[in-house]
Amino acid sequence: MEGGTTWSDDEFDHNRKDSGVFPSYLELVDEDDKESNHVSIDSVIPDDLLERILTSLPLECIFKACCVCKKWNEIVHSRRFMLNIAGILSQKPWYFMFTSSDEPIGYAYDPMLRKWYSFELPYIETRNWFISSSCGLVCIMDNDSRIELCVCNPLTRNYKKLEEPLGHKFSDYSALAFSVDSSSHSYTVALVRSKQASEDFVHWDISIHVYCSESMMWVSPVTENVAGWRGGGDSAICDGVLYFLVHNTRGMDWTQNRNGLLTYELNNQSSNGKLIDTLVEVPCCLTCGRLMNIKDELVMVGGIGRRDRPGIIKGIGIWVLKGREWEEVSRMPHKFFQGFGEFDDVFASCGSGDLIYIQSYGATALLMFDMNLKQWNWSQKCPVTKRFPLQLFTGFCFQPRLELSP
Repeated sequence: MEGGTTWSDDEFDHNRKDSGVFPSYLELVDEDDKESNHVSIDSVIPDDLLERILTSLPLECIFKACCVCKKWNEIVHSRRFMLNIAGILSQKPWYFMFTSSDEPIGYAYDPMLRKWYSFELPYIETRNWFISSSCGLVCIMDNDSRIELCVCNPLTRNYKKLEEPLGHKFSDYSALAFSVDSSSHSYTVALVRSKQASEDFVHWDISIHVYCSESMMWVSPVTENVAGWRGGGDSAICDGVLYFLVHNTRGMDWTQNRNGLLTYELNNQSSNGKLIDTLVEVPCCLTCGRLMNIKDELVMVGGIGRRDRPGIIKGIGIWVLKGREWEEVSRMPHKFFQGFGEFDDVFASCGSGDLIYIQSYGATALLMFDMNLKQWNWSQKCPVTKRFPLQLFTGFCFQPRLELSP
């Protein structure tokens, strides 16, 4: 060019690469391949840019991208990609809904995109299992014939089996609680077991078993004979304290509270006295109670029973424990309560972050309550259908995390 600089072909290619300009499609393919119109995207896009593109995809597309080629699979499972995607994934918990059949197959709900995904959990062998989740990991306990536990990431499907806890191999009632440290990613599993100790059903042996991932050992610091109360199936860990519901065994009528709450400090076991001395009364007559950790505060969702008609609830309430007193957060509005099923005295409920899920066992309707906005909303309709007339549905929530591994 007149008045300009003249470059040879090699010099032009060298300077163009240094300036960040990438070669064209025609320059990347051989003469014999130009007629096929095929070119590898990996040869056009640098690895760091490809990683940014994959990070921007919806989560379900990221999993599909793993199957495209070996290189994409390595990028998606790299440590750097996991850490980058952690800040982009929805911070609201997903809800996994499934039937009561033996197969752990169902649908997971993303509240941000308001979308259901077909989903399957790893390591489920029988229907008699308990689940507790924390910070992206899920603890699963099979309590059918013998106690089997594992911790898994439901998104990556990585899991680790835990040894059986100490003590008796059978209990009449069990409750599972699970907590993950957000900084170290170590976790604690707490198992509360209740075994009948007298023929009149008044005295019960309540034991607590605790597993720490750092020591990889179980300890059983508590075995106590409690009169008039037995453990149930609900427990939670908040700020190093184990909370679990107990039920009265003295034949109380419906005009009195049948439920209570016991506490145990996991971080300072030497300061614990008798379990029964920590008893906290529930706020009202409840048909059932569900405990959960919401931002390191103990929250309970309960069915408010009618004292004149046992087994019928007149509402569903949400409370947070402040010291030894319950503070009411909200009650389900009547229009939602009617659609939820006002004759169901028990139901599934769980929560994390700012979101609480409530689901009837007899249907797929899923109700959500935002603790921050104090708003009630229905989820999108779940695509799961009944296969049998008496098919029951249940579920649990978990935070979508890719970077955590058990």
